[in-house]
Amino acid sequence: MPTETSSFDPVEVAALQPENLQRNVDEALAAIAEAGDLDALKSARLTHAGDRSALALANREIAALPPAARAAAGQRVGASRGRVREALERRQAELELERDARVLVEESVDVTLPWDRRPIGARHPLTTIQELFADVFTAMGYEVAEGPELEAEWFNFDALNIGVDHPARSLMDTFFVQAADGSADSGIVLRTHTSPVQARTMLSRTPPIYVVCPGKVFRTDELDATHTPVFHQLEGLVIDEGITMAHLKGTLDHMAQAMFGPDTVTRLRPSYFPFTEPSAEPDLLCFVCRGDSVGNPDRPCRTCGSEGWIEWGGCGMVNPRVLRACGIDPERYSGFAFGMGIERTMMFRNAAEDMRDMVEGDVRFTAAFGMES
Repeated sequence: MPTETSSFDPVEVAALQPENLQRNVDEALAAIAEAGDLDALKSARLTHAGDRSALALANREIAALPPAARAAAGQRVGASRGRVREALERRQAELELERDARVLVEESVDVTLPWDRRPIGARHPLTTIQELFADVFTAMGYEVAEGPELEAEWFNFDALNIGVDHPARSLMDTFFVQAADGSADSGIVLRTHTSPVQARTMLSRTPPIYVVCPGKVFRTDELDATHTPVFHQLEGLVIDEGITMAHLKGTLDHMAQAMFGPDTVTRLRPSYFPFTEPSAEPDLLCFVCRGDSVGNPDRPCRTCGSEGWIEWGGCGMVNPRVLRACGIDPERYSGFAFGMGIERTMMFRNAAEDMRDMVEGDVRFTAAFGMES
């Protein structure tokens, strides 16, 4: 942040020189006029009127001026920014009119067509991604396991080392099912993750165990662009002799490359989950900027927030307490588990920006994404 000085000529500040302000305005007006659609105009807005634009940076320099010089400099900068803002508003209105006129033509309905014609449908993209996950793992020798969506608290929490007083239990945002007598303590919940399927699998099978568990889960989240109270997860569980974190990392690498392409890079970041120890969060190297936006203000990345990595899910080695609770000897067997949000995977894989589009039932969304085999 510039600091105030007692005396200097604002004309000497390069960003506040009239000729530089005029040049910045001319460049902005040219870019706005050349914008052929709303996406191009949005890019021009970020470049020439955003927080890191030349005019915005010039505005910040006013704070460093002595009080007597601020008014004149502020008028020059304000007038320049006002011209750019007015040009943006005019061009925005023009492009929106063009878009609306184009939509009226492109999406017009021919009412003379036979009334009994039926549009070709498409499978929902969340279904196809779940099946793609299943194909990846069945090819590696895994089985697909399923379990009830209405689950006992013991399977959803206690068997997974989430006791009654465990702080993680309060973070699950759980839907509790009311008992028949009207009391709240029925012992039944809508499952908050697909991990209960893992517990049921360990109780019903003898190691070695190699399963994946896709399914629907429920949490009391508000529906917005990145959250929904009903969503889908894919969890994997391996229990065998001699299983290590190296096996987990190799499995996650293979899954990421199968879902996002052979050049996908992953990393494991230490984390905490009550049912795994040690625990980690797998991250994906940003497939937009490939990490080049980190520390580079000239190339910001909205996809990863200029952090270079994108969080994907959670994983770790199965906690020995979970193994004991499910009747497996932790002295003989070890294992790993992982879980990813299927909606989140779809947002990364198909550039779907709003999770609400996945649940509103618009056939145009399903047709665009749901034909993938």
